[in-house]
Amino acid sequence: MKQVTDLRIDGMVALPTPAALAREVPRTEAQAELVAQARQQIHAIIHRQDPRLLVVVGPCSIHDLGGGREYAARLAALATELGDRLLIAMRVYFEKPRTSTGWKGLIMDPHLNDTCDIPEGLRQARGFLAEVLDLGLPTATELLDPITPQYIADSLCWAAIGARTVESQTHRQMASGLSMPIGFKNSTSGELITAANAITAAGQRQTFLGINEDGLAAAVTTSGNPDCHLILRGGASGPNFDSTHVGRATAMLQGRGLTASVMVDASHGNSGKDAERQAVVLDDVLAQVSAGNRHLIGVMLESNLAAGSQPFPVPREALRYGVSITDACIGWDTTQRLLRRAHGALAARF
Repeated sequence: MKQVTDLRIDGMVALPTPAALAREVPRTEAQAELVAQARQQIHAIIHRQDPRLLVVVGPCSIHDLGGGREYAARLAALATELGDRLLIAMRVYFEKPRTSTGWKGLIMDPHLNDTCDIPEGLRQARGFLAEVLDLGLPTATELLDPITPQYIADSLCWAAIGARTVESQTHRQMASGLSMPIGFKNSTSGELITAANAITAAGQRQTFLGINEDGLAAAVTTSGNPDCHLILRGGASGPNFDSTHVGRATAMLQGRGLTASVMVDASHGNSGKDAERQAVVLDDVLAQVSAGNRHLIGVMLESNLAAGSQPFPVPREALRYGVSITDACIGWDTTQRLLRRAHGALAARF
């Protein structure tokens, strides 16, 4: 019989089942308690029962576990210091959506050499999340591949659906069954209706194709996720962090009967991809908060040990420590200064 399947498949490597990886890299009782507690606190912030500001801050992507550990330790100390007014969660981004080609993140290519050792990538991701949780620091990521949550969702306190996938039915369905709060970014063009539709869909009961903890294909039925919110990240039409855009976004959500809670991503389209302009965006958000806007519940910042970014791919030994290989970030000194500034601005809410 003439072969008609797998004509363009060069290889296929079986993954460990989610249950097997969970046994290999288990969650401790303390880690699970932190995840549950942080999710509940973020729920309270989204529904404006907690006046703190949710701050999702950290590297654009995790590519070097050593640098990631050092960053996490520094951030954990700062999170404790500022925790009365800011709920700080670390960006622990393992999957990177690409416009065309490029490094797709630690899970897909943990060795940074295009060998795509996904089993090891999943293992490293799950292990690193455990280390962050052990520091008492909530975790945050973007979920890109719909299979990934089965391997790491029990270690996540908050997650995002990105601008490139917000229109995807698969991701809306996935979000409806996730156990953590979810932020939906506006589309890359900058329009908001797509994200609003996604929030509506994710809040509803859904049935879709997925896998269970034993790696078997399954029909998954969800109850809907009530802890979804909008993330303004700017787009092709320009930035959308100012009070006029936030007001339009809030009115749109209210008009659709959705929770009118908005986070601002200070990077991406809102900063014009200039990492240092994140400070300008944050200052504008803090001014709105100080003026009494209770619909602004959070902000995102891309930050690393050192400022900027570096070209990739290059040999691993040529990489500079603590510098992003994806989007440019602000450095640690700037990060501390901005978060302390945010803490001061929140005084009016307390």
